[in-house]
Amino acid sequence: MTMNLDALYPAIEPYETGELLVGDGHRMYWEVSGNPEGKPVVFLHGGPGSGTSPWQRRFFDPEVYRIVLLDQRGCGRSTPHAGEPGADLRHVTTAHLIADIELLRKNLGIRTWQVFGGSWGSALALAYAQAHPDAVSELVLRGIFTLRREELEWFYEGGAAALFPDLWEAFIAPIPVLERTRMIEAYHRRLFDPDPAVHEPAAVAWSTWEASTVTLTPDAEQIAAMSDARRATAFARIENHFFVHRGWWDEGQLIAGVDGIRHIPTVIVQGRHDVCTPMMTAWDLHRAWPEADFVVVDDAGHSASEPGIQRALRAATDRFAGAFSAGR
Repeated sequence: MTMNLDALYPAIEPYETGELLVGDGHRMYWEVSGNPEGKPVVFLHGGPGSGTSPWQRRFFDPEVYRIVLLDQRGCGRSTPHAGEPGADLRHVTTAHLIADIELLRKNLGIRTWQVFGGSWGSALALAYAQAHPDAVSELVLRGIFTLRREELEWFYEGGAAALFPDLWEAFIAPIPVLERTRMIEAYHRRLFDPDPAVHEPAAVAWSTWEASTVTLTPDAEQIAAMSDARRATAFARIENHFFVHRGWWDEGQLIAGVDGIRHIPTVIVQGRHDVCTPMMTAWDLHRAWPEADFVVVDDAGHSASEPGIQRALRAATDRFAGAFSAGR
């Protein structure tokens, strides 16, 4: 995918990679790049189910940071892959992902690390921090998403159709008219049908809807990449699986839980024109947690690839890098 990444650090390669045995037959891919003696940071990707990409290392100063990327269960280079016809996601839950992250931290010998997450990654970062506050030095959160009913209904049950009626028609096309009052559930039935003739078209429609709306203006290359059947199947299945179960959280749990992490230095970055995870959620988090820095990017949508979002995120990681360097 070609993106303008001028606001970020130069491309780097990992100096260490591995597969962590996390139980239930799952192996989690992880990598480390940057400074082996540097400030630890873990990047939590979105979706859930998108996996990581090499360009995501570039939010962090490689001279200062020890940069950890991981592919959450079922996606990216982790195995088994949710794109396989008979994929079983029983052991892919929020609790499992939190345990995997914590196991990786201990295996890498890291006492505390910065947790950086956008979209679903912001939800997972909040949940991880609330479960393990002593392991988190700072939080950098982007495109806030907490899987509340109103958030899911906005994007998957028709709210965003007011802005994208043409794209919405393609999203609802695989679903019979009588099932369109519960789109997430209707898609669930098709995405988990073992027949590729059923689940692949549904997965491509689901993933294309998201890829077409995450940037302020359409990114044809990103849309094409998300339309690959195997990648789309893993992405759509994992997302839908988490959404059907509302992340295994009580309604509003992540925002209600900020009292336990209020002491952690935090930056919240939100695109003003984010249609995928609209600013209402970031605003609710900001109101509940005024101590956290709140940055609104007025010329951006949802994606971390957008220039204004890139600049704001790099500014946040540079700020925490400076504090680390000053304290050495």
